[in-house]
Amino acid sequence: MTLLTTWPESGPETLVRRTSDPVEIAAALAPLGVRYEQWPVREDVPFDADSETVFAAYGPEIERLNAEEGFTTVDVLGLHPSDDPEFPVKAKAAREKFLQEHTHDDDDEVRFFVSGSGIFYLHVNGEVHAVYCEKGDLLGVPRGTTHWFDMGTNPSFTAIRFFHEEDGWIGNFTGSTIASRFPDYDTIDAGYQQDEAAV
Repeated sequence: MTLLTTWPESGPETLVRRTSDPVEIAAALAPLGVRYEQWPVREDVPFDADSETVFAAYGPEIERLNAEEGFTTVDVLGLHPSDDPEFPVKAKAAREKFLQEHTHDDDDEVRFFVSGSGIFYLHVNGEVHAVYCEKGDLLGVPRGTTHWFDMGTNPSFTAIRFFHEEDGWIGNFTGSTIASRFPDYDTIDAGYQQDEAAV
């Protein structure tokens, strides 16, 4: 279940929208130029699958998107809890890299979640849209869109990343503290899990 939550940029005290309907989510994001779609979930792909396995499983979808968008680079990024004593430090550093509001001048930010979940926060037209993505979700954030991403304090996800530029991820940080004023991944995920249990 994907979840879209929208608030005014002034803060989360007022709820503008909360929906888990994929059609409603796509319709709400389309006017912002944000691409949202769902790909078939390959249940035989392990949650921590390597790049070769992911590319083999999602080859047709990747080829279709490449044909439409003309990406120059496609890779797979995975981060999952492990027994590595360095994991907490690596996870914290990875989370903090994307947690502050930023834009991308030269590329869209396009991600497909093979497993796990994460939240993209889009700050557009006076509103903040938190898009909780999980396996099967593809989100494309247009270049120039102010946003941030939260993978939580204990990240677990594998994602396919698509780039038009060979340099990969380059963020231009706004210096705003707006991200600290809205519910983080852990808070939204806890409510999401309660909703799932109630269904």
